[in-house]
Amino acid sequence: MNGQKIFVGLSGGVDSAVSAALLKEQGHDVVGAYIKIWQPEFIECTWREDRLDAMRVCAALDIPFREVDLSDEYKKSVVDAMVRDYARGITPNPDVLCNRKIKFGAFAQWAFANGADLIATGHYARTDNKKLLRARDTAKDQSYFLYQTPPVALANTLFPVGGMLKAEVRDAAKRFGLPNAQKPDSQGLCFVGEVSMRDFLARFIAVERGVVVDLNGNGIGHHEGAALYTVGQRHGFSTDSEGPYYVVGIDVSTNTVCVSPRREDAAKKSVRLQEVQWINDGPTLPAHVSVQARYHETPVQAIVDGSTVDFELPHIVSAGQSLVMYKRDVCLGGGVISQ
Repeated sequence: MNGQKIFVGLSGGVDSAVSAALLKEQGHDVVGAYIKIWQPEFIECTWREDRLDAMRVCAALDIPFREVDLSDEYKKSVVDAMVRDYARGITPNPDVLCNRKIKFGAFAQWAFANGADLIATGHYARTDNKKLLRARDTAKDQSYFLYQTPPVALANTLFPVGGMLKAEVRDAAKRFGLPNAQKPDSQGLCFVGEVSMRDFLARFIAVERGVVVDLNGNGIGHHEGAALYTVGQRHGFSTDSEGPYYVVGIDVSTNTVCVSPRREDAAKKSVRLQEVQWINDGPTLPAHVSVQARYHETPVQAIVDGSTVDFELPHIVSAGQSLVMYKRDVCLGGGVISQ
């Protein structure tokens, strides 16, 4: 594998920078590539600083710097899709879309068309014989967001920091003398910036104050816009009675949010999935698997059979989110939770 040309997606952060440094140290022909994504005019974002940090990393490592503008693709495939989902009252997962459509879609295609043998990113995940595995650092593991990665792209992608702990990555950044070794990790969606999701979405869809109702349909409080809420949520709305109350239903057509004092009323025994994607051929069905319906939640046991998932115990899920399936550390695939 030594000597191959590898395009590393540089975000300006430390994880992708260390990935590039490790690959160069291994003797590869490394190219640093910065992906420019869509940014709304009404929000301040750090993309200029991130781009400059990526350029500085390339200079420090003495590797070529390339830039690819995927703004249009990002706006269409990620932002517009996210806004449409919120308008339908479901909670999307833009990180999954970004990985599938941009990093391992448009960027991968561009890199291979420009001479790359492989691509690499700073994601915390591992691969083994075309399998996708959790990262060694379970607190940073990002395999949940990668289950929709196109198989061809996954087979030609390296995750150099996937076998490292975050502290080891920081130490490596210092050892390599990287200019962003002390840079804090990024938080949230860059294109949303410092504004609230409510203010961002209000630029695209109607987000209006509405009524909070109980399970009997009685008005008991107010919310800031039904599209903003997620099943299981217990903050961001007011009620006439002392709580806590949990969101158990959302109706954007009437702009109402239904709540209950019982958290278990938000849980389901089974769900149906759409856009199911298996890594390789997937398991023999029906299969006993562990699943995550949210990033970083503790996996729970379930049985999957086609597009139906039956939980061992009732579990809170949100339409639009990804339900990702595992067998120990191996990510088997997943799907999008249906309404």
